[in-house]
Amino acid sequence: MKVSLLGFCFFIMGVQSALAQANKAGSANAEQEIIRLSKDKWRWMAEKKADTLAALFHDKAVFVHMGGSWGKEQEVNIIRSGGIHYKKADIQKVSVNIIGTTAILLNKITLLAVVGGNEVTNPFEVTEVYVQENGAWKLGALSFTRLIGQ
Repeated sequence: MKVSLLGFCFFIMGVQSALAQANKAGSANAEQEIIRLSKDKWRWMAEKKADTLAALFHDKAVFVHMGGSWGKEQEVNIIRSGGIHYKKADIQKVSVNIIGTTAILLNKITLLAVVGGNEVTNPFEVTEVYVQENGAWKLGALSFTRLIGQ
């Protein structure tokens, strides 16, 4: 009986270890998926692919810029009209934290953009929040924080 109980305990510990490793692998895969999605987003912004971005942005998404904050419809219209043209995001650093069905990505970037007809370059820490719904990631928030002295 003691041998069976001991064997059962080792079996349970092995299952727990395997599940923990599977969770780590799943989390790493999700992190890579979010990083790829963020890079695609920057490319779509540069290419002014407003319809593709509209599909990525959650209907309740919020966008925080140096000049104000607004929702999905206004952000898509600004990109479509060229009010802001995100020409190139030079990504220097990226990190992702996943909490349940929410992913928080931080990008340290230098952004080359055309705003109101003027070309500007600014260093930013950009926070992107993605939420998973029905197996798909949607951008729920995009916030730019200008870095001083960069």
